[in-house]
Amino acid sequence: MTPRQIELVQSTWADVEPIADTAARLFYRRLFEIAPEVRPLFTTSVSEQGDKLMKTLAVVVAGLKKLETIVPAVEDLGRRHVDYGVQSEYYDAVGEALLWTLEQGLGRAFTQEAREAWGEAYRTLAGVMIEAATPAGAELAAV
Repeated sequence: MTPRQIELVQSTWADVEPIADTAARLFYRRLFEIAPEVRPLFTTSVSEQGDKLMKTLAVVVAGLKKLETIVPAVEDLGRRHVDYGVQSEYYDAVGEALLWTLEQGLGRAFTQEAREAWGEAYRTLAGVMIEAATPAGAELAAV
């Protein structure tokens, strides 16, 4: 990520934090609309899950300037998601729901440049999670 992209993600996140509860509800509503197959993976209430999501996003967004400090936690999160039944193809729906939620919550402040920055941030972190969740040697077995 470029410094400008990091700045955009962090500045727009500051505008999301005051509406975190609403953003979390929007996110999960949208996620379940576009990927209903993920709904059974959630065993806690949407409110509780939303709180976890917003807290995780806050930590990640704050750590973007020093990615190396958050990568171990993001890798661990990716490995834990396997235990919950998360499949790598679900990450696309999550990214789509996240960008949609930001657009709804931020309105005009969610410019094309901000969308691209958030997309890059999500792709970077989702890639780390997916890689950590992939068992060593799985790629070789598939060949």
